[in-house]
Formats: sequence, C-alpha cells, structure tokens
Amino acid sequence: MLTRAKTLQVAVVSLAALLPACADAEGFDTEHIFGFMIGADVGAVGEREFQTETTGTFGKNGGRYRAVGQEFELEFVPVRNFRIEVGSTFASHLISGVPGLDDQRRLSWQGGSLDLRYRVLDRETGPFGLTFATELHAHRFDETTAESVRSFGTEFRLAFDRELVPDRIIAAFNLLYEPEWTRVIGSDVMERESTAGAALGVLAQVRPGFLLGGEARYLRKYEGIGLGELAGQALFIGPTAYFQLSKLARLTASYSIQAWGRPAGAAGSLDLVNFERHQARLVFGVNF
Repeated sequence: MLTRAKTLQVAVVSLAALLPACADAEGFDTEHIFGFMIGADVGAVGEREFQTETTGTFGKNGGRYRAVGQEFELEFVPVRNFRIEVGSTFASHLISGVPGLDDQRRLSWQGGSLDLRYRVLDRETGPFGLTFATELHAHRFDETTAESVRSFGTEFRLAFDRELVPDRIIAAFNLLYEPEWTRVIGSDVMERESTAGAALGVLAQVRPGFLLGGEARYLRKYEGIGLGELAGQALFIGPTAYFQLSKLARLTASYSIQAWGRPAGAAGSLDLVNFERHQARLVFGVNF
C-alpha cells in the first residue's frame, strides 16, 4: 500500500509539472474540480462540453470483485444558472467467489441518465454557492451484482461551496438522497432501496491549473425508499486532484478507501456487503 501511495504521489507531481503555463488561475470553477462530489457552479450560458467519466469499485467481503463503469456525457447550459447533461454508460464486471453474489463476467451497455442542475445562490454575490441537482437513470443490469434487471433511480443532491482563501482554497459540502427501484428479470418482485449521505471536500490551488486536496463521504444504505430499515453504513476518504490541461480540456482524478463501516446487525470495522473497499474515478472533459 505504501508503494502504491508513493507511485500515485510521483504521478500527480509529474503531471502537475507538465501543466501549461497558460492555464487560467483566476478564481474557481467548481463544476468539475471534485471527483465523487459536485460544486455549485453550473457553467456559463451557451457552454457545451463533452465528458468521459470512468468509475471503478473494487473489493468485497471475500473472493474477487471488480466493477468498472464508463460513462459518456454531453453537457449544455441553455439559460443562466441551469445545466442539462445526458449520459450513456457501459459497464464491466468481474465477480468470482464473493459471498452472496453469483459469479459474473460481462461487458455491455448498462443504461442512460439525465442530470439537471439549478444554481440557487452564486457565491460571488452571496455568502456561499448553492445548487440543487437531480439525476434520473435507467439500467439494464445491476451496477453491483451485474444481474439482468430493470432498474430506475433518482439522485437528489444539494451542493454548497465557499472559498476559504480567495483564489487559493475552496471547500464544498454535499447532501444526497438516492432512491432506487429494481426488478430482476424473470421475477415480478420490485425491490426498493435508498442511499443517503453527506460529503465534504477541500481543494487547494498548488499552482495555476493544478488543485490538490481530498474528499470524505459518509453513506448510509437503507431497505426501502423511505429511509426505514438501515442496511449498512460506511465512511470513505481519499485524495482528489484537478488538472487544467488547456483552456478547453481538464482532468480530475479521485480515489477513496473505506476507512470505516458496519453492516446492520453485524460487528466489524468495514461494511463490504453494501459497499466496496476501494473506489476510484477519472473524469476527462473538453469544451467545444
């Protein structure tokens, strides 16, 4: 683990050194600088972006578990303070010998999504930035078990952000609630579950176009969509780095490890039943 950490540190520093000197250093655009969180910015009117988001989750309570999702997204800002994003996701699963999960090896198109964001407060004119976001998605197979399903979900998120040190340090706070309805193919039973949580992220501008910091996320999984019976909980922490590659291109890299967790009705310091041990995300975007 120490060797991996050193390798990641060297890679981040090396990439930062290669950043172009012309990178824009004036202020923050928090729309894309975080990995597993979002900032309150939504972009300027008329802005269009293409983005790829690669998310990997690894490690369960035994056996071998790997799930990688690749999402392609188009973003538009038709009017002030309102952003629209449409996405399509492909996913790969490798599951072998994991208790409670069938062995799976598959790669296919998973589904589509629609993300809407409305900025309520601009931190340039108010005490902080505030955005309400909702994402609708439909999946053909389960993102955790890889079973063939018909799944529909909605994520509601409140995003706050504020500059702690002008043009130097930015902090963001997210509250989220995600209900999910899933029906396994061949069954008439509709399963309902939900996830709620809070996240805190802080990034510092190390040099123009290069931000480095970390994110902490506390998540709770429930049986049913009404936050009724608790199934498990987990705390994820890890580093995040943002690179402004050019005036039009950007890259965000984030990694989280489950630092603490507990499934309902069981002892232990991790919840590897409802959550994974490791999560990683790489986001590349370009304006056009």
